[in-house]
Amino acid sequence: MRRAVIAFTAFLGGLIFLLAVPAQAAAPDQGLRGTLKLQGQPVNGVKIVVTTEGGQPVKEVTSNAQGAWVVPIDKPGKYKVTLDVKTLPQNAMVRGGNAVRTPTVFSGNVSTVLFALQLKGAAGQADEGGETSPFLDQAAQLTFEGLNLGLIIALAALGLSLIYGTTGLTNFAHGELVTLGALLAYLFNVTFGLHLIPAAVIAVICGGALGYLQDRLFWGQLRRRGTGTIAMMIISIGVALFLRYVFLILFGGQNESFAQYTAQPGIEIGPISAAPKNFIAMGIELLVLIIVGLALLRTRTGKAARAVADNPALAASSGINVDRVIRIIWTTGGAIAALAGIMLGLSQNLKYTMGQDILLLIFAGVTLGGLGTAFGALVGSLVVGLFIQVSTLWVPPELKSVGALAVLIIVLLFRPQGILGRRERIG
Repeated sequence: MRRAVIAFTAFLGGLIFLLAVPAQAAAPDQGLRGTLKLQGQPVNGVKIVVTTEGGQPVKEVTSNAQGAWVVPIDKPGKYKVTLDVKTLPQNAMVRGGNAVRTPTVFSGNVSTVLFALQLKGAAGQADEGGETSPFLDQAAQLTFEGLNLGLIIALAALGLSLIYGTTGLTNFAHGELVTLGALLAYLFNVTFGLHLIPAAVIAVICGGALGYLQDRLFWGQLRRRGTGTIAMMIISIGVALFLRYVFLILFGGQNESFAQYTAQPGIEIGPISAAPKNFIAMGIELLVLIIVGLALLRTRTGKAARAVADNPALAASSGINVDRVIRIIWTTGGAIAALAGIMLGLSQNLKYTMGQDILLLIFAGVTLGGLGTAFGALVGSLVVGLFIQVSTLWVPPELKSVGALAVLIIVLLFRPQGILGRRERIG
């Protein structure tokens, strides 16, 4: 066990070395900040005017290429923040029409100011010609965004489901593998100056290698010592918390973005408007999911993995090297999780909690589709992603994740094994 601890410590040391990104500019001690996005894309060059509650000017700023703006504030108190709608893109407007916010800045805190942007003609506004239905246009747009989100969730959920199926481990640190992939790609892309494409390839390879090392040096040692699945699940929570704060220390609490593909002009296909990177990312996600699915069905390793998932003891007695199969699954799961983190970083800003934020949706997709079933994870994740986005037609965006979890609860009440799961006899 001592050798396992030493080896795992060396693994963590290597991880810390890889992620030792140069410190970024510090955020103000207190102030106001926000990020402007339209259809998931940052909006650059929008003017924000900050005044005191009495009308005294404080500062004027414009959003940067990532859509972000920050205004340091000297004294705590209530302020007035006005978005200059004349500087918005021609097809954009503030949801609800109110371009003024009155936030309160507390001592030592940075308050976030939210301006929700939408396309003109959405949310019940008629187009000039009156020939199309704004509701249907918005529904089509949200369906596309739901598919995009669902495919990202499916990538991450696939690795989690494969690991659970072969080891029985409910890995709460899987979200940190997603974050790790995004941060490694950022390291090679921004810090080392590589283009995002080779940086992403290297990050995925590193994610797979780190997945292998996790099982070889840590989880495999625990299995050989006979550690129960409940104990390993609790350990995974501790690993998740540890890695999350390592990311915070090394990467910082600010939002960042990749050097390429951050602000692309949208292209329109019928009622759908999206950046080219979204279409390419969805194609890559679908391709990877299809390749992994075919590998599970057609290759010897895939068949061995399904045999281990069904009955590890029987698989071992038939000559299958169970430990080798599990390590291949951990390697594949780590690589796919890293790819999911990169795709998530393309659709939003990078931050140290991005894996934590999506972890609940990953578990929802896995559970809804059926625990331990790879194809169930895909189906469940698509349902979760679609419902999250499309539900904003009727509920506030802040509640969209709550609605998805409500659907999860309702489905499991009637089908506890999930959509593609199998009934199991208990007792």
